[in-house]
Amino acid sequence: MRFDIVTLFPELFAAHLEHGVTRRAFAGGAVQVQLWPLREHATDTYRRVDDRPFGGGPGMVLLAEPLERALSAVRAQRGEEAPVVHFTPAGRRLDQAAVREFARGPGAILLCGRYEGMDQRVIDRHVTHEISLGDYVLSGGELPALVLLDAVARLQEGVLPAPSHEQDSFSDGLLEGPAYSRPELLPDGRGVPEVLLSGHHARISQWRREQALALTARRRPDLIEAARTEGRLSPADEAFLSRLARGL
Repeated sequence: MRFDIVTLFPELFAAHLEHGVTRRAFAGGAVQVQLWPLREHATDTYRRVDDRPFGGGPGMVLLAEPLERALSAVRAQRGEEAPVVHFTPAGRRLDQAAVREFARGPGAILLCGRYEGMDQRVIDRHVTHEISLGDYVLSGGELPALVLLDAVARLQEGVLPAPSHEQDSFSDGLLEGPAYSRPELLPDGRGVPEVLLSGHHARISQWRREQALALTARRRPDLIEAARTEGRLSPADEAFLSRLARGL
């Protein structure tokens, strides 16, 4: 798959593509990334890509024409259709289901806005997906683009050990429970739950499932309801949640 990123700040992406476990996806070509500096598609002497908004108001708006030229160049090189993503607080909240959709697809063209946004005519004509990370405002689309790249890259074959991402939070609609490692006993006396030291795989699996259910019920009860509606809770899950609700 291939991601083409139209951005004013291509230098922000280098460290992420070259370091960390997800670099395997980029170095091995499972996820190809092509950066498109937006200023290279400006035609005036000052390489201007923004201007004040019509109607007044604060800030600057990315101009339509450099964006249109950048998109034309991207499409000419790709030679295939691809989703065009605009990162905006008005978009769909990025979740694991959306990440899996992108991970199974051909990639995308990512438009990284800046300032007060980009000319709406570009969005209306070209954008197929609008994505938000949450109910807050960032300085630009580069951080959301990096988040999407990271989330997609870690799902590619060979990037993580086989079962790792299958046990992540949201992989089955629940939050992931707590994890422990060495030493078994900290100097202040805090230890590891005995079940994790038992070597009894069935009990460990049950404990982890119950911890995930308990954490999700406390922090994100909406996810419990969604899992119940979609039939992803077993009778044992329901029995545990009932005991949890009764304080048992």
